[in-house]
Amino acid sequence: MEIAKIETIESIISKAKVCRLGLADERQPYVVPLCFGYRENALYFHTGKEGRKIDILKKNPKVCFEMELDVEIFPAENPCKWNMHYKSVVGFGRAFFLEDPAEKRQALDIIVKHYGGAPTAYDEKLVSGLAVIKVEINSMKGKESKV
Repeated sequence: MEIAKIETIESIISKAKVCRLGLADERQPYVVPLCFGYRENALYFHTGKEGRKIDILKKNPKVCFEMELDVEIFPAENPCKWNMHYKSVVGFGRAFFLEDPAEKRQALDIIVKHYGGAPTAYDEKLVSGLAVIKVEINSMKGKESKV
């Protein structure tokens, strides 16, 4: 069943622990699970400055993302009749690398807050050594399945 209310979709996002970011590496898809934060229709991620996802995003900033909650499988005698409970969000957006140290620190605060932490003073060397990615969300949909 589709979830139409943005408040419900944002509630799923606020409780999700992992966001899977889908990237397009020419003709080969690439999905990576990441810690994240969300605020005002944007997702935030931090990572090292080098690696496959960085290389892909520099060539193609279009992304897809997915996260889910409350996954529970209900087996049945006939495997074709198994069922599952879940709530999920799937969306599309465009990734940008944040370069301004103040914007990077603000994004890190958003990520830390998502996991229950409090904003802190970040060491400048740490901040300059990180790639911080902002994904501006173009569209997203929620879905829920109940038995």
